Amino acid sequence: MSANRPSRDQPRPLPGGENLFTPGASGIRQSVERRSAAPLAYLHQLPAIAPPLVLAALLVTGLAARGWIGAAALCVLAAVLGWLAFVSWPGLTGRGRAGRAAAIACLLALAVLQATR
Repeated sequence: MSANRPSRDQPRPLPGGENLFTPGASGIRQSVERRSAAPLAYLHQLPAIAPPLVLAALLVTGLAARGWIGAAALCVLAAVLGWLAFVSWPGLTGRGRAGRAAAIACLLALAVLQATR
């Protein structure tokens, strides 16, 4: 086993860095970052494949199920991606921000389409 990989009994260590929160952030950003710290730490401790599998399941459900069920799954997916985009926004380049905004807009457009089917 590699020295850099934790064993199955130990949780993955948090990424390095000096500050978990954005320095000089507005009150809303500070509040969201503070409330997001525990869920993000929990997601980090899950097996690395679990969050992408859940998101993929929401996408497949949203695309396969017609009506409000599919629309709801796509809206939940858009909300999770929006939350992650908001938390990571200060560290992104312009292209990264545009890509995240476009992905969320596409998911919401698909949700509207599914709701009308």
